[in-house]
Amino acid sequence: MKMKFLNGISLLVVLSMLFATSCNDDDSEPSYDAPTVTETSPDDNALDISVSGIITASFSEAMDPASINESTFTLMEGTNTVSGVITYEASKAIFTPTNNLSENEVFTATITTGAKSSNDVALESDYIFSFTTGSAPDIIPPEVSSTVPLNNATGVSRNQVIKAYFSEEMTSSTINSTTFLLKNGANAVEGSVAYAGTMATFTPSEFLLADVTYTAIITTGAKDLAGNPLVENKEWTFKTGGTALALDAVDLKSAANFVILAKSAITNVPTSDITGDVALSPAAASDISGLALVAVGDHATSSQVTGLVFAADMDVPTPITLTTAVEDMIAAYNDAAGRPTPDFSELGTGDLGGKTLLPGLYKWTSTVSAPSDFTIAGGENDVWIFQISGDLSLSSAAKIILSGGAQAKNIFWQVAGSVELGATSHFEGVIICQTGITLLTGATMNGRAFAQTAVVLDSNVVSEP
Repeated sequence: MKMKFLNGISLLVVLSMLFATSCNDDDSEPSYDAPTVTETSPDDNALDISVSGIITASFSEAMDPASINESTFTLMEGTNTVSGVITYEASKAIFTPTNNLSENEVFTATITTGAKSSNDVALESDYIFSFTTGSAPDIIPPEVSSTVPLNNATGVSRNQVIKAYFSEEMTSSTINSTTFLLKNGANAVEGSVAYAGTMATFTPSEFLLADVTYTAIITTGAKDLAGNPLVENKEWTFKTGGTALALDAVDLKSAANFVILAKSAITNVPTSDITGDVALSPAAASDISGLALVAVGDHATSSQVTGLVFAADMDVPTPITLTTAVEDMIAAYNDAAGRPTPDFSELGTGDLGGKTLLPGLYKWTSTVSAPSDFTIAGGENDVWIFQISGDLSLSSAAKIILSGGAQAKNIFWQVAGSVELGATSHFEGVIICQTGITLLTGATMNGRAFAQTAVVLDSNVVSEP
């Protein structure tokens, strides 16, 4: 019994000691683990990050919101601090940049040890992560920066290709016959659409009508490479030149009495065949060569000319008659050159080969050539006037073909430069040339050759129309 009692006392002592120890532990400071950054957005070393994105850092536990601020969460572009707004929610720190970030640059984000948990425990060390931005997305809509013709243009050529230039490169598949339109009133004009670089073109299937207002339209179906459409349809109007009325013929007056009329010389390599009268003024008969002239008072004859030959030094009234004829030739040149508002400008950039030329006024500011046959098509009373600032040439064997009743007497070629008709070529119309006209071997001509210098022939057939 004594032994058992002592054992009970020992047990009480032990329990008392344990209780005392427990009380001492309650008086000591609690101990917690430091918080950590578990995830970031963007990831460390991420590439091609949106310039408009936000930066976040998630923590392993709830943080003290007051410790998540602009001094503990920073973003740097090189040595420059990026401004932004810092917020905290659901164990996540959020950095929202004030402006879009720079494109294709490296940025470094830092969470410092000033960031603390809700239990006031700080990060053990600064947390640093970096990322590289990409290019900013294209959200800017394209624009039509200019057009040809300009809006409200007048006197536009009837062979005009309609053009629209964009502010940036477009998706070519969106530039088509449903997004690029040309209208005459409510009627759509047929044509083909093409796109290259930043330029769209509409080429009418037929020449436009004279003196008519057209409307060109680019719709919002046209999109840039990023898929941005035009904000609104682009429309512009223009009015064609020419006239719906018949073009007046050039009045040759007394010059029409001659098939060949020149001022300085007429030379010929026999044997030519000329039908119609030939005249030279103010130069003398001695400046006519190769025709074997037989003088008969106020004129001469030649076996190569079915008609008469005149020169300024022949008997009266020839000198006066020829002075008037030359003056009328120059007046006809000025009339043709001065006709306004052409129907067609720079057609074919001066290459007539293979083309069909409708009645009207044509204008070129450079050389015109025909490397192959071409056609002049129209009725017997229709008129064609060709204004050429440079030279005119037909290649060897190239031919002008008349169609539909067109007549050479109603076709006028006003040429500021020289004219050359290639060997065995065939020409139709009245040439009114400011310089010289040359017909190479075997070339034929149905029309008139008026030159303010010389006409040169070489075994040719020339017939008045």
